[in-house]
Amino acid sequence: MPAAPATDLTDEVTDVIQTLIRNACVNDGTAESGFEARSVDFLQSYLAGPGLELATYEPTPGRGSLVARIEGSDPKAPTLLLMGHTDVVPANPDGWQRDPFGAELVDGEVWGRGAIDMLNLTASMAVATKHLALSGFKPKGTLIYLAVADEEALGTHGAEYLTEHEWDAIGADYVITESGGIPMPTGSGTKLPVIVGEKGTYWCKLTVKGTPGHASQPFRTDNALVKAAEVVRRIDEFQPETHIHEIWRRFVEGMDFPPDFTGPLLDKDALAGFCEALPVGLARQAHACTHTTFAPTVMHAGTKTNVIPDHVELEVDIRTLPGQTGDEVHAMLVDVLGDLSDSVEITAQSDDPSSASPIETPLWDTLQRVAGPLAGGATNIPFLTV
Repeated sequence: MPAAPATDLTDEVTDVIQTLIRNACVNDGTAESGFEARSVDFLQSYLAGPGLELATYEPTPGRGSLVARIEGSDPKAPTLLLMGHTDVVPANPDGWQRDPFGAELVDGEVWGRGAIDMLNLTASMAVATKHLALSGFKPKGTLIYLAVADEEALGTHGAEYLTEHEWDAIGADYVITESGGIPMPTGSGTKLPVIVGEKGTYWCKLTVKGTPGHASQPFRTDNALVKAAEVVRRIDEFQPETHIHEIWRRFVEGMDFPPDFTGPLLDKDALAGFCEALPVGLARQAHACTHTTFAPTVMHAGTKTNVIPDHVELEVDIRTLPGQTGDEVHAMLVDVLGDLSDSVEITAQSDDPSSASPIETPLWDTLQRVAGPLAGGATNIPFLTV
């Protein structure tokens, strides 16, 4: 059966992404959320047919992932994995112009939570895999499609489980997943950023300790909330060291910026100050790509209005650069806290190091050969996602 025309596939991808959005697999970080099994059931039905081997995995009730395989003819040939997640983060309808789970098609655009992160690609990969199978495609190396659960949290019920317990089902030489590929015009032609690295996450809880007391006599009390406010201030004002790593260097050089722009972006002593003069969006991106970042995000304190709190729990989202370890981040936090460190207990909640993939590979060359002409002769450049 020949592959369908591109217009037909566009319509088909639209139908699939709309269904995935409407399934509302909202992951709030708890084991009971997500319920990606809804989308697994749909994708299993959609992909069922000749040429594909399907399997599902559900380590926690409702937290399902699906694997579809087109087996290769040569066991020694490299394996390619197309990976998309099916869960999305919560959405407050009050902040939306349209129903975040309505998946309305408006002026050729699908509106909804996950439309960009990353149900568009999860749907596109599913449609491509199905039509390759229907066309009788027989690759040398195995092609795997993975619709994975729990990407928006820590992967405990998705990628982490599969890599630890079902490696034979998903193990691959190369993986293509979300982000990148957005054309960026430059003076020397269009560039296509390819994500070859991702910052790590070190999520931690800081327990700030104090002494309880009656709020009617606050003078000289050991108020944990006041201490926590100072902890937040110190974290916010901390200026981490600039790192000009290989991925950032190759990205900046590949973009062919003017010399007066390229110079500061590659100068570890000048970049932080240069970011102050950049537009805010570009400044945030450049800073995040070259620094360990610290963001206090959640605080829990107090039991009653008239009681001095004896402890405060503060959660901090720390994103690490390639090569950094959890021990290094912990030491940085202790330095930031200074004389308050004895009053603060640091508990790591997640320590997932940064990753970086090699660029000089057959996959990189293939991406350039295939994607370049589709984007008007664009050139691939490596990038780090934050």
